[in-house]
Amino acid sequence: MTLNIKRNLARSEVLAAEAVSCLNKALCHLKDIWEEIGIPEDQRLQRTNVVKSHIKNLLEMMIQEEETLKKKLISSIQSCCEKMEKLCVELQVPVFEEEAGISMLQKEKNIRTQVDFLTTERAHRMQQLKDLLEQDRELCDILCSLPYGIVPDSVPSLEQLKDFQQHISNQNAEKERRHAEFKDLKQQIILHMEELDHTPDTTFEKDVVCEDEDNFCLSRDNITALKLLLCQLEERKAENEAACETHREKIQQLWDRLQVPEEERQAFDEHMVSSKKRNLQALQSEVHRLEELKLQNICNVTDAIRSEITVMWEKCFFSIDQRHAFAPYFSEDFTEELLSLHDAEILRLNQHFEDHKVLFEGVHRWEESWRLFQELEKKATDPARFTNRGGNLLKEEKQRSELQRSLPKLESKLKAEIDAWENEQGREFLVNNMKFLQYVEEQWELHRQEKEREKQERVNMSTGILTFSMFAETRAHTLSSHTPNSTLRRASHRVLQSDVIPFFSTSTQVPAVRTPGGSKPPHPRWRDCNKENAAQVKGSPLSGALLTPASPQRNFSMASVASTYSEFVRDLVSTESIQSRCVFNPELLTLTNSSD
Repeated sequence: MTLNIKRNLARSEVLAAEAVSCLNKALCHLKDIWEEIGIPEDQRLQRTNVVKSHIKNLLEMMIQEEETLKKKLISSIQSCCEKMEKLCVELQVPVFEEEAGISMLQKEKNIRTQVDFLTTERAHRMQQLKDLLEQDRELCDILCSLPYGIVPDSVPSLEQLKDFQQHISNQNAEKERRHAEFKDLKQQIILHMEELDHTPDTTFEKDVVCEDEDNFCLSRDNITALKLLLCQLEERKAENEAACETHREKIQQLWDRLQVPEEERQAFDEHMVSSKKRNLQALQSEVHRLEELKLQNICNVTDAIRSEITVMWEKCFFSIDQRHAFAPYFSEDFTEELLSLHDAEILRLNQHFEDHKVLFEGVHRWEESWRLFQELEKKATDPARFTNRGGNLLKEEKQRSELQRSLPKLESKLKAEIDAWENEQGREFLVNNMKFLQYVEEQWELHRQEKEREKQERVNMSTGILTFSMFAETRAHTLSSHTPNSTLRRASHRVLQSDVIPFFSTSTQVPAVRTPGGSKPPHPRWRDCNKENAAQVKGSPLSGALLTPASPQRNFSMASVASTYSEFVRDLVSTESIQSRCVFNPELLTLTNSSD
């Protein structure tokens, strides 16, 4: 920078020297001209003074102009500095720092440029503020909100403009949200009014339904009022629906009790679905008509209610004493008062069932599992199960095992639920007028007793069959001793078979007796079925049997026949269903022995 200044100063001195040289040459040239012309000395001096004055005036004028320019520059610099300082304060930006060592002209130019930039920035910010204020006023009118807190005449900072823009953005989002909410609420309100046959009667309702959506004020109070109006309409609709549903249940109940034809019911289908005001009125009229008809058919209606009461007794596990406690059920004096008592009782039973619904359903599940378990238990003792095809035997056995495991778990779960209910309600939960666990234990005890009874029957049956077997073998021995050839022995064998039949009821299907040549060992499972019974019978004395010693010849015949009947007896012992139907007849045995 210093080098440039020195160079500029050197050039200025050269130019000044050249100017002086030009002036000297011009004066010398004028002097020569004046001499050639012959202008006297005094006139030459005079003319020289004129030239000097002219040059002096010209230089003074030039100096004055440059001085004026200098003053303008100084004034401009001062004015621009003042403007710049003011703009910096308004725009909240740091003051422009002047560059050191520059000329006045450059300084003025720099300051003026900075002022122009700040002026433009101010105008831009003010325009942004104006636009934002206009948007804010519109949103305030729509949302009924307060204006944004900013001074409209002051130049906002960039941060203030950013915050204002964010506020406008939030207001627009709130406007869209409220508008969407308003449209949704308006649609629901119109639908509810249509369903309720309600005509807008207040100014607010008319503004909501009839006015243009864009003209509606989306204030918080209006949105709250819309929600309140919708809630009121929903409550009225719910009341109508509840009333309609109550009437429908009453109508359906009366239809069933009065045995109203299906065609007459179908003609009323429209009112059994919709819940508008006209539907409610139609339902009320139908209930009134059916109530009058009910009074005309008290006897039939009472019987219908009694059928419902019986069903509820079963569902609620009422005992005989509990059922007899409702004496009107057994009355034959059909009056309106009796009908009212039955109506009150069915309502009480329905409420009782609803109060205990979870527990009753659990007991029903237990009973269903118990019934299935008993069925599978019976199937497990049925000999016909071994003729099963398709793998049902394995499935039933698996299902029975699962029920044996699941029934105690279900009982424990029900006990916990019942205990919790009893603690909460402060009263006992009864099934058939007894506590549930007592009821379950009673069922298991009955099942155990039934198993014991069947077991005893099998023991008695096994004893009778073994006794009869000994008798049959003795008789065969006697016959074989009088029939030396094989033909007669086979005949005696057939006679023996014919003697077996009277020991069983005619309704029982008896397996065919196998001959020694065509016999095959029984199924291993059948062979092990009555080990317990056989152990009890083994070694016990047999009444009614002839235990006379036999000759060697008789032993041979007796052994062949006994082998056949041993297989026959094993088959009978393994067939439990046949055993349960077999009847041992001691009188027949005595008669047979006598005849022999």
